[in-house]
Amino acid sequence: MAGKVTAGSGILLVTANVGSLFEDTVQSHRPHFIAVHCQEVGGKNYEASMSHVDCFVKELLSSDAMKEYNRVRVYLDENYKSQEHFTALGSCYFLHESLKNIQQFDFKAKKFKKVVGKEIYSDTLESTPMLEKEKFPQDYFPECKWSRKGFIRTRWALADCAFDLVNIHLFHDASNILAWEKSPSVYSGTRQKALGFVLDRITDQRFEKVPYFVFGDFNFRLDTRQVVESLCSTATMQTVRLGDTNEVDKLIFRESENDRKVVLQLEKKLFNYINQDVFRENNGTLFLQFDSELSCFKERLHELEISFPPSYPYSEDSSQGKQYMNTRCPAWCDRVLMSATAEDLVLKPENEEKNLVYDNIGPNVCMGDHKPVYLSFRLTTGAGKANANKHKCCNVQ
Repeated sequence: MAGKVTAGSGILLVTANVGSLFEDTVQSHRPHFIAVHCQEVGGKNYEASMSHVDCFVKELLSSDAMKEYNRVRVYLDENYKSQEHFTALGSCYFLHESLKNIQQFDFKAKKFKKVVGKEIYSDTLESTPMLEKEKFPQDYFPECKWSRKGFIRTRWALADCAFDLVNIHLFHDASNILAWEKSPSVYSGTRQKALGFVLDRITDQRFEKVPYFVFGDFNFRLDTRQVVESLCSTATMQTVRLGDTNEVDKLIFRESENDRKVVLQLEKKLFNYINQDVFRENNGTLFLQFDSELSCFKERLHELEISFPPSYPYSEDSSQGKQYMNTRCPAWCDRVLMSATAEDLVLKPENEEKNLVYDNIGPNVCMGDHKPVYLSFRLTTGAGKANANKHKCCNVQ
């Protein structure tokens, strides 16, 4: 992505955390349009921490890196008292002062409106016509217990092209033992159902179909059964059960020789492998063969080649920026996915290799348990008109 572009606009799509390294990324790529999708706004202890979110946003807006972004839209779902609606999602959009004639879609009026000024929306987003927000139906949730999972959609018109940006947070793996029992796991099926729900909603007949980018925390996991079989192919397994229920409490895999050294210990919230470096070597590409949750959506979702290590679960110790926690098997939870029409926009010839980047932020620095992932590309002027001829979409007056 070039800094000063006359033939197009630089786009930066970011998942998860923002901070000083986010500002470094902005200054490095100098995008014209920035979209940041956050999950778990307020953190795990959101009732106590939510009050700090607004202060953080104000500090971010006043930072040197963002001073040239004179139009801003921030949507924060902070209303934790409404369990049937609360998603803890945050969608933030920053528009550079050089960017002309950008519009945002009003879903109620069903028309685009010019974006001016800086606006921050929080608490109750259901009444905001400039977005669509939904929490997954309660029967989608494991054991029908509410948690902060759902999506937020916004629609934009830029460079003669309209596109949707969808912030998403899918269900996690609650137990490593359950994830191991079946391939694919029961959790994979739950995520598949929820992602299908989102894709159906954003492509239904209520609005014109446009290219879409879906990015956030998909909670995609490697196939635990297959990973364990690969890592422990020559090990013997010991099963430890709870005395009162006979439930499997832990699985211990030991080497057949070498003093029967423990190779892997698996518990509900423990994935303790003897050599964590294997997930970082060559950016973990050896394990991409076990990353299969997207396969059933291959006609609807596309992704650039992954060339960064698994994005989760990193240590939250500030001195252990490259270290994974031993709670879960490392996986690429955080992704930037897109429709076929959006992929056409991204992969246009004008997007030379130097302009097209799919990577993580802060590989050596503690960023929380998730490393933010970003996609940087250039959207060329007239892209929408060319795309409309091919796909009959995204031509905006």
